Amino acid sequence: MWNKLLNLDRRWIFIVTAICVILPFLFPIGFPTNVTPPTQRIYDKIESVTEDGPAVIVSFDSDAAPLPELYPMAVSLIRHCFINNTKVILWGMNMQGVGIIQMALEDVKKDFPEKKSGINYVLIPYLPYPAIIIMKMGEDMHKAFNTDYYGVSIDSLPMMKDIRNFDQIALAVSLTGGSAWGTWVSFANQKYGCKVATGITAVGAPDCYPYLQTGQLVGMLGGMKGAAEYETLVEAKIAEKGLNFKTRKAACIGMDTQSVVHIVMIIFIILGNIAYFVTRRQRNVA
Repeated sequence: MWNKLLNLDRRWIFIVTAICVILPFLFPIGFPTNVTPPTQRIYDKIESVTEDGPAVIVSFDSDAAPLPELYPMAVSLIRHCFINNTKVILWGMNMQGVGIIQMALEDVKKDFPEKKSGINYVLIPYLPYPAIIIMKMGEDMHKAFNTDYYGVSIDSLPMMKDIRNFDQIALAVSLTGGSAWGTWVSFANQKYGCKVATGITAVGAPDCYPYLQTGQLVGMLGGMKGAAEYETLVEAKIAEKGLNFKTRKAACIGMDTQSVVHIVMIIFIILGNIAYFVTRRQRNVA
Protein backbone atom coordinates (compact mmCIF):
# COMPACT_ATOMS: atom_id res chain seq x y z
CA MET A 1 0.00 0.00 0.00
CA TRP A 2 2.78 2.42 0.95
CA ASN A 3 4.67 1.70 -2.27
CA LYS A 4 1.51 2.42 -4.27
CA LEU A 5 1.05 5.66 -2.37
CA LEU A 6 4.59 6.79 -3.16
CA ASN A 7 4.03 6.02 -6.83
CA LEU A 8 0.59 7.60 -6.97
CA ASP A 9 -0.05 9.43 -10.24
CA ARG A 10 0.07 13.15 -9.39
CA ARG A 11 -3.03 13.70 -11.51
CA TRP A 12 -5.08 12.13 -8.71
CA ILE A 13 -3.78 14.83 -6.38
CA PHE A 14 -4.80 17.49 -8.90
CA ILE A 15 -8.30 15.97 -9.16
CA VAL A 16 -8.75 15.84 -5.37
CA THR A 17 -7.54 19.45 -5.07
CA ALA A 18 -9.95 20.60 -7.80
CA ILE A 19 -12.84 18.91 -6.01
CA CYS A 20 -11.85 20.58 -2.72
CA VAL A 21 -11.81 23.96 -4.48
CA ILE A 22 -15.15 23.56 -6.25
CA LEU A 23 -17.35 21.92 -3.61
CA PRO A 24 -17.16 24.69 -0.94
CA PHE A 25 -18.25 27.22 -3.56
CA LEU A 26 -21.32 25.11 -4.35
CA PHE A 27 -22.00 24.01 -0.77
CA PRO A 28 -20.52 26.56 1.69
CA ILE A 29 -19.27 25.00 4.90
CA GLY A 30 -19.32 28.07 7.13
CA PHE A 31 -16.15 27.58 9.15
CA PRO A 32 -16.11 29.96 12.16
CA THR A 33 -14.13 33.18 11.66
CA ASN A 34 -12.20 34.77 14.49
CA VAL A 35 -12.17 38.57 14.18
CA THR A 36 -8.73 40.10 14.75
CA PRO A 37 -8.16 43.53 16.39
CA PRO A 38 -7.09 45.38 13.17
CA THR A 39 -10.39 44.41 11.53
CA GLN A 40 -12.43 45.17 14.63
CA ARG A 41 -10.96 48.67 14.86
CA ILE A 42 -12.14 49.58 11.35
CA TYR A 43 -15.61 48.25 12.12
CA ASP A 44 -15.77 50.12 15.44
CA LYS A 45 -14.61 53.36 13.83
CA ILE A 46 -17.40 53.25 11.23
CA GLU A 47 -19.88 52.22 13.94
CA SER A 48 -18.99 55.38 15.87
CA VAL A 49 -20.05 57.65 12.97
CA THR A 50 -23.54 59.10 13.45
CA GLU A 51 -26.06 59.63 10.64
CA ASP A 52 -25.56 63.39 10.67
CA GLY A 53 -21.83 63.07 11.34
CA PRO A 54 -18.78 63.02 9.06
CA ALA A 55 -18.39 60.86 5.97
CA VAL A 56 -16.27 57.80 5.24
CA ILE A 57 -14.03 57.47 2.17
CA VAL A 58 -13.67 54.05 0.53
CA SER A 59 -11.03 54.13 -2.20
CA PHE A 60 -10.24 51.16 -4.46
CA ASP A 61 -6.60 51.93 -5.21
CA SER A 62 -5.72 48.94 -7.38
CA ASP A 63 -6.39 47.27 -10.69
CA ALA A 64 -8.36 44.05 -11.11
CA ALA A 65 -5.52 41.63 -10.24
CA PRO A 66 -6.28 41.35 -6.47
CA LEU A 67 -10.06 41.39 -7.01
CA PRO A 68 -10.79 38.10 -5.15
CA GLU A 69 -9.33 39.51 -1.93
CA LEU A 70 -10.26 43.20 -2.20
CA TYR A 71 -13.69 43.18 -3.84
CA PRO A 72 -15.47 41.52 -0.86
CA MET A 73 -13.89 44.20 1.35
CA ALA A 74 -15.33 46.98 -0.81
CA VAL A 75 -18.79 45.41 -0.79
CA SER A 76 -18.78 44.90 2.99
CA LEU A 77 -17.52 48.43 3.73
CA ILE A 78 -20.15 50.07 1.53
CA ARG A 79 -22.88 47.82 2.95
CA HIS A 80 -21.83 48.71 6.50
CA CYS A 81 -22.01 52.43 5.72
CA PHE A 82 -25.45 52.05 4.12
CA ILE A 83 -26.80 50.04 7.06
CA ASN A 84 -25.73 52.82 9.43
CA ASN A 85 -26.89 55.59 7.07
CA THR A 86 -23.30 56.85 7.03
CA LYS A 87 -22.36 59.15 4.17
CA VAL A 88 -19.72 57.56 1.96
CA ILE A 89 -17.39 58.96 -0.69
CA LEU A 90 -16.19 56.40 -3.25
CA TRP A 91 -13.04 56.83 -5.29
CA GLY A 92 -10.11 54.99 -6.89
CA MET A 93 -6.53 55.94 -7.66
CA ASN A 94 -6.69 54.45 -11.16
CA MET A 95 -9.28 53.99 -13.87
CA GLN A 96 -9.85 50.31 -13.12
CA GLY A 97 -10.25 51.07 -9.43
CA VAL A 98 -13.02 53.59 -10.08
CA GLY A 99 -14.85 51.08 -12.26
CA ILE A 100 -14.48 48.35 -9.64
CA ILE A 101 -15.78 50.51 -6.78
CA GLN A 102 -18.71 51.53 -8.99
CA MET A 103 -19.42 47.83 -9.61
CA ALA A 104 -19.33 47.14 -5.85
CA LEU A 105 -21.70 50.06 -5.30
CA GLU A 106 -24.20 48.65 -7.77
CA ASP A 107 -24.03 45.24 -6.08
CA VAL A 108 -24.80 46.75 -2.67
CA LYS A 109 -27.55 48.99 -4.01
CA LYS A 110 -29.59 45.88 -4.88
CA ASP A 111 -30.31 45.71 -1.14
CA PHE A 112 -30.56 49.49 -0.75
CA PRO A 113 -32.54 50.82 -3.72
CA GLU A 114 -33.46 53.91 -1.68
CA LYS A 115 -29.85 55.15 -1.50
CA LYS A 116 -29.30 58.05 -3.86
CA SER A 117 -26.21 59.55 -5.44
CA GLY A 118 -25.38 62.95 -4.00
CA ILE A 119 -27.47 62.31 -0.90
CA ASN A 120 -26.20 59.06 0.62
CA TYR A 121 -23.04 58.56 -1.39
CA VAL A 122 -20.82 60.34 -3.90
CA LEU A 123 -18.83 58.49 -6.56
CA ILE A 124 -15.80 60.46 -7.67
CA PRO A 125 -14.27 60.03 -11.17
CA TYR A 126 -10.69 59.04 -11.83
CA LEU A 127 -8.15 61.85 -11.90
CA PRO A 128 -4.38 61.49 -12.47
CA TYR A 129 -1.66 62.20 -9.89
CA PRO A 130 -3.46 60.78 -6.83
CA ALA A 131 -1.03 62.25 -4.28
CA ILE A 132 -1.82 65.75 -5.57
CA ILE A 133 -5.57 64.98 -5.52
CA ILE A 134 -5.36 63.81 -1.89
CA MET A 135 -3.55 67.02 -0.94
CA LYS A 136 -6.21 69.06 -2.73
CA MET A 137 -8.89 67.11 -0.86
CA GLY A 138 -7.20 68.20 2.36
CA GLU A 139 -7.59 71.82 1.29
CA ASP A 140 -10.95 71.81 -0.48
CA MET A 141 -12.67 68.82 -2.04
CA HIS A 142 -14.84 71.08 -4.15
CA LYS A 143 -11.69 72.25 -5.91
CA ALA A 144 -10.17 68.77 -6.11
CA PHE A 145 -13.25 67.39 -7.91
CA ASN A 146 -15.39 69.60 -10.12
CA THR A 147 -18.00 66.93 -10.83
CA ASP A 148 -18.94 63.48 -9.60
CA TYR A 149 -18.68 60.27 -11.66
CA TYR A 150 -22.00 61.04 -13.37
CA GLY A 151 -20.98 64.56 -14.41
CA VAL A 152 -23.01 66.39 -11.75
CA SER A 153 -21.37 69.44 -10.19
CA ILE A 154 -19.95 68.71 -6.71
CA ASP A 155 -21.28 72.04 -5.46
CA SER A 156 -24.84 70.99 -6.31
CA LEU A 157 -24.74 67.70 -4.36
CA PRO A 158 -26.59 67.94 -1.02
CA MET A 159 -24.20 65.51 0.70
CA MET A 160 -21.18 67.62 -0.18
CA LYS A 161 -22.67 70.86 1.12
CA ASP A 162 -21.01 70.49 4.53
CA ILE A 163 -18.06 68.38 3.42
CA ARG A 164 -15.14 70.57 2.44
CA ASN A 165 -11.97 68.70 3.49
CA PHE A 166 -10.65 65.96 5.76
CA ASP A 167 -12.06 67.73 8.81
CA GLN A 168 -15.42 66.25 7.80
CA ILE A 169 -14.04 62.76 7.10
CA ALA A 170 -14.17 60.19 9.90
CA LEU A 171 -12.08 57.55 8.12
CA ALA A 172 -10.43 56.91 4.74
CA VAL A 173 -10.02 53.24 3.77
CA SER A 174 -7.58 52.43 0.96
CA LEU A 175 -8.12 49.04 -0.71
CA THR A 176 -4.93 48.14 -2.52
CA GLY A 177 -2.75 45.32 -3.75
CA GLY A 178 0.34 47.50 -3.45
CA SER A 179 1.54 50.44 -1.40
CA ALA A 180 -1.17 53.02 -2.20
CA TRP A 181 -2.15 53.05 1.46
CA GLY A 182 1.22 54.73 2.11
CA THR A 183 0.13 57.71 0.01
CA TRP A 184 -2.94 58.13 2.22
CA VAL A 185 -0.80 57.86 5.35
CA SER A 186 1.80 60.36 4.09
CA PHE A 187 -0.65 63.03 2.96
CA ALA A 188 -4.14 62.49 4.39
CA ASN A 189 -2.96 61.33 7.82
CA GLN A 190 0.39 63.01 8.42
CA LYS A 191 -0.39 66.31 6.71
CA TYR A 192 -4.09 66.73 7.51
CA GLY A 193 -4.72 64.37 10.44
CA CYS A 194 -7.31 62.21 8.67
CA LYS A 195 -7.77 58.73 10.13
CA VAL A 196 -6.61 56.11 7.60
CA ALA A 197 -7.11 52.34 7.34
CA THR A 198 -6.33 49.84 4.62
CA GLY A 199 -7.57 46.64 3.06
CA ILE A 200 -4.63 44.85 1.49
CA THR A 201 -3.71 41.54 -0.09
CA ALA A 202 -2.30 38.94 2.29
CA VAL A 203 1.21 39.19 0.84
CA GLY A 204 1.35 42.93 1.59
CA ALA A 205 -0.13 42.80 5.09
CA PRO A 206 3.19 42.40 7.00
CA ASP A 207 4.34 45.81 5.74
CA CYS A 208 1.40 47.45 7.50
CA TYR A 209 2.01 46.23 11.05
CA PRO A 210 4.56 48.93 12.02
CA TYR A 211 2.03 51.58 10.95
CA LEU A 212 -0.69 49.87 12.99
CA GLN A 213 1.57 49.95 16.05
CA THR A 214 2.28 53.68 15.63
CA GLY A 215 -1.39 54.49 15.01
CA GLN A 216 -0.77 55.85 11.54
CA LEU A 217 -3.18 53.15 10.37
CA VAL A 218 -6.36 52.80 12.39
CA GLY A 219 -6.89 49.22 11.22
CA MET A 220 -6.26 46.71 8.46
CA LEU A 221 -8.16 44.06 6.53
CA GLY A 222 -5.50 41.52 5.63
CA GLY A 223 -6.22 39.38 2.58
CA MET A 224 -9.13 36.97 2.23
CA LYS A 225 -9.08 36.38 5.99
CA GLY A 226 -9.59 40.08 6.73
CA ALA A 227 -12.38 40.30 4.17
CA ALA A 228 -14.09 37.27 5.76
CA GLU A 229 -13.77 38.84 9.21
CA TYR A 230 -15.46 42.04 8.07
CA GLU A 231 -18.18 40.07 6.28
CA THR A 232 -18.84 38.25 9.56
CA LEU A 233 -19.15 41.53 11.49
CA VAL A 234 -21.48 43.06 8.90
CA GLU A 235 -23.55 39.87 8.76
CA ALA A 236 -24.02 40.07 12.53
CA LYS A 237 -25.09 43.71 12.12
CA ILE A 238 -27.64 42.69 9.48
CA ALA A 239 -29.06 40.05 11.83
CA GLU A 240 -29.15 42.56 14.70
CA LYS A 241 -31.11 45.02 12.57
CA GLY A 242 -33.46 42.26 11.39
CA LEU A 243 -32.77 43.09 7.74
CA ASN A 244 -33.79 40.54 5.13
CA PHE A 245 -30.75 40.51 2.85
CA LYS A 246 -29.82 37.43 0.85
CA THR A 247 -26.12 38.22 0.70
CA ARG A 248 -23.50 35.76 -0.50
CA LYS A 249 -20.45 35.95 1.76
CA ALA A 250 -17.83 35.58 -0.96
CA ALA A 251 -14.80 35.97 1.32
CA CYS A 252 -16.12 33.48 3.90
CA ILE A 253 -16.74 30.97 1.11
CA GLY A 254 -13.23 31.64 -0.19
CA MET A 255 -11.85 30.92 3.28
CA ASP A 256 -13.82 27.63 3.33
CA THR A 257 -12.08 26.64 0.10
CA GLN A 258 -8.64 27.66 1.36
CA SER A 259 -9.12 25.80 4.62
CA VAL A 260 -10.27 22.56 2.96
CA VAL A 261 -7.42 22.62 0.42
CA HIS A 262 -4.86 23.32 3.17
CA ILE A 263 -6.20 20.42 5.24
CA VAL A 264 -6.03 18.05 2.26
CA MET A 265 -2.48 19.17 1.42
CA ILE A 266 -1.39 18.57 5.02
CA ILE A 267 -2.91 15.08 4.90
CA PHE A 268 -1.08 14.32 1.65
CA ILE A 269 2.22 15.56 3.15
CA ILE A 270 1.77 13.44 6.29
CA LEU A 271 0.86 10.32 4.30
CA GLY A 272 3.77 10.88 1.92
CA ASN A 273 6.25 11.13 4.79
CA ILE A 274 4.85 8.03 6.49
CA ALA A 275 5.05 6.12 3.21
CA TYR A 276 8.64 7.22 2.68
CA PHE A 277 9.87 6.13 6.13
CA VAL A 278 7.91 2.84 6.08
CA THR A 279 9.23 1.82 2.65
CA ARG A 280 12.78 2.86 3.59
CA ARG A 281 12.60 0.69 6.70
CA GLN A 282 11.31 -2.21 4.66
CA ARG A 283 14.22 -1.84 2.23
CA ASN A 284 16.73 -1.74 5.09
CA VAL A 285 15.26 -4.86 6.69
CA ALA A 286 15.36 -6.68 3.37
